[in-house]
Amino acid sequence: MSQDEARGVRDTDLEKVRARYGLLAVILSNVGITGVAIFGVWQLNGDRAVIVGVLTSAFTAMAGLTTAYLGIKAVSNTAQSMSQDADRRRDAAASAPPPAPAPGTPPAQRTSETQAT
Repeated sequence: MSQDEARGVRDTDLEKVRARYGLLAVILSNVGITGVAIFGVWQLNGDRAVIVGVLTSAFTAMAGLTTAYLGIKAVSNTAQSMSQDADRRRDAAASAPPPAPAPGTPPAQRTSETQAT
């Protein structure tokens, strides 16, 4: 396994760990927000106007947190795949032989240096 392949495997493993722990953080945060909202609603003893405000705030916080995580993750994945594609194209271009001249192409003009000799 070459050094680039080993680095790619490590990067992939690191990205999986980041994704798992990021998702775990979002889930635990949403569970915490839900718990606080339930406790708040329970303590309000039926005041409907305040209950609506607490639930709306809890839902907004959960939606914002989850959307931010998913948006950042999507942008990160897109940037990583574009970087890998650029690396592959650069490696392929470096290892490819130079293109052959098309049939019927006139020979290159001699420069003044070669004509002087």
